[in-house]
This record gives sequence, structure tokens and C-alpha cells, in this order.
Amino acid sequence: MAQQVKNTNIIWRQYFIKFYHRERVLLIKGQQRRNVQNLWDKSTKPSNTNSFFNKNAVVIEKLSPGVSSSTGLKERLSPNNYTPIRQKQSLLVEFIRLIKAYRDLSKAKLAALVILTTMCGYAMAPMATDLTCLFATTTGTGLCVASANAINQLLEIPYDAQMSRTRNRVLVRNAISPIHALSFGTLTGMAGVGILSTMVNPLTAILGASNILLYTCIYTPMKRKTIANTWIGAIVGAIPPMMGWAACTNNLELGAWILGGILYAWQFPHFNALAWNMRSDYSKAGYRMMVITNPLLNSRVSLRYTLALFPLSYITPYIGMTTWWFALDSSLINCVLLFSAYKFWKDSNDKSARDLFFASLVHLPVILALMMAHKKDQGIIINNEIIDVDEKELEKVMLELES
Repeated sequence: MAQQVKNTNIIWRQYFIKFYHRERVLLIKGQQRRNVQNLWDKSTKPSNTNSFFNKNAVVIEKLSPGVSSSTGLKERLSPNNYTPIRQKQSLLVEFIRLIKAYRDLSKAKLAALVILTTMCGYAMAPMATDLTCLFATTTGTGLCVASANAINQLLEIPYDAQMSRTRNRVLVRNAISPIHALSFGTLTGMAGVGILSTMVNPLTAILGASNILLYTCIYTPMKRKTIANTWIGAIVGAIPPMMGWAACTNNLELGAWILGGILYAWQFPHFNALAWNMRSDYSKAGYRMMVITNPLLNSRVSLRYTLALFPLSYITPYIGMTTWWFALDSSLINCVLLFSAYKFWKDSNDKSARDLFFASLVHLPVILALMMAHKKDQGIIINNEIIDVDEKELEKVMLELES
């Protein structure tokens, strides 16, 4: 019996020794892996690179003697092998950061909306079939918009810093320098006007250059002086569809002015609704807006120009730009905007202002899409009127004009 107990104690002792040894080995290996992982994670930091690799090699040598020298781990962890990769990564990160800064400086969403109206103006012009001209027009217009927005932000740095909506702009938070922004605005403006002048026509280039000057040199300073800045800003927004029309026809017929008029009228309910919820910021920055100086006028002007969209939409089928179905379809979408404008005029508050603002965002692309969908197929311009002709008659007219 005593012998059995002795044998049992020996077996248990051997078992615990093996268990303890195995667990100790596992703990050591786990600690080694954690140490190597920590050192590897620190390798992404740009500071103290040489000291890290030297320390890393020493630690690994201590953890596993002979491993680093036998397998070439020191050579693989050498900073010479990782510096080019790190440089490429830093260059890529810097490039992406710069692209995002240019996007914010250009106000990409606003620029996309302006380009959309320009494309609509081109599409609504008679005989708009040249895709190369359309691409050059949209590119040049986009560069002009980027230039105007960049210079506008440059001029308004101290005022943007006081407004919650604009305090995170790239120039306010010093993401890029003012000189950098000025260079970007100048180069994009020159490139945009140059493209429009050489690849489209001089009239479109003049409209693009005029819009840059009107936005930066007249509208921007007027924002702190008189409420008339809103009407000047509406002219800036009305010019892009006229640029699209002029790019196709090299002229500004009645259709171009109707498109400009629709964009001009649309901007008042759109901007005045936005200004209502921004009135405290505008007041802090010292901007002279209708919503601050005369809130009743702000809502009344919104309703007035919303009503003006109805006759402007009816003129397009009258002069032959669209079919008469557009008069019906546009009335429906205009009524939706009118209902929101009426509520804003009746009771100006944050909710009615938001409803009008979002209604205007939906209204513009829908009415432009309806206009293009109901455009008449063929036509020529005679004495500022679009006359329908079939293809054979159109060929005869073109031959007569060429001769």
C-alpha cells in the first residue's frame, strides 16, 4: 500500500513538472510574439527609426539567440528596406489630402450643380450634337466655378471663422496656405477661360470670365454692405445655362435668356430659405442679408420669384423650345415648390425654411430633366425664334447658309 502511494506521488510530480514546463514555454513564446508585434507596430512611426531597428534587433536577439543572425532578420528589419515604402505611403497620403483640400476649396457639390445647369443649357440649344464641345464646355465651366469659389473663400477667411457652417473650411483651419489657394484659384480660372476660348468659342469664354469677376469682385464684397447682394448672386447662378447655350450656338437667343431666367428666379426661394436657418451666423459675421435686415421681405421675395417660375416655364413651349406637355409637367413641380414657399411666407420658422430649402433642391434637377425630356427634336433659329423643320428641309437650309 505504501509502495502504491509512493508510485502515485511520483506520477503526479512528473505530470506537474511536464505541465509547468509546457505552460512556461507557451507563456515565453506568447510574450515573444507580443514583444515582436509591439515592436513591429512601432515601426510605422516616423520618429526614431534607426534607434527602433537597432533596439528591435537586440530584443529579438535576446528573445531567440541566433535567430536574427541566422535568418537575416536584422537585414530584413533594416530601415533601408522600409524607407522607400514609407516615403511612397507618405506621398500618397499627402496627395489624397491635397485632392480633398482642392475639392473643399472648389465646393465640389455646388460646382456639380452648376455644371448640371450648364449641360442642360447645352442640351436645350438647337442641334446640340457635338460631344467634344460639350465636354470642353463642362470642363471649362467647372474650372471657372472652382476658381470663383477658391477666391471667394480666400476673401472671406476671417468671416468664415465666425460661422458654424464655414468654420471648418480648408483655409480657416489652415489645411492649405492663402498663397496656395490664390495660386489654385488663379490657375483654374486661367485654365477654364482658356479651354472655353480655344475649344468652344469666345462668347462662352467671356461669360465664364465675367462670372468669375462678378462673383469675386462684386458679389463677395457686397455681402457685407447691402441686401442687393442676393440679386447679384442670382445673376451669377443664371449665367451657366446661358454659357451652355452659347457654347452650342455661339449666340444668346431668347431660349438662353429663358433658361437664365428660370435659374435666376429659382435661386431666391433656395437661398432665402437657407439664409433663414443661418441668420445668426450671418449676423455674427456682419453680412447684410434680407433675413437679418427685413425678414418679411425675405419670405415675400421667395414667394414672388417662385410664382415667376410659372410664366417662365410656359414661354418655353410657346417659342418652340419644348412641347406643350412641359407646361403641364412644370406646373406640377412648380406647385410643389409654391406650396413650400407659401408656407414659408405665411409662417417663417426653421421647419418651413427647411421644407422650402429641400423642395428647391428637388425642384431644380426635376424641372431641368423635364425640360430636356420634352425638348423638340429639330429646329433652326430665325430672328430669335426656333422654327420646326424636318431633316430634309434642315439640310437644304444648311446648304444655303454655307453657300
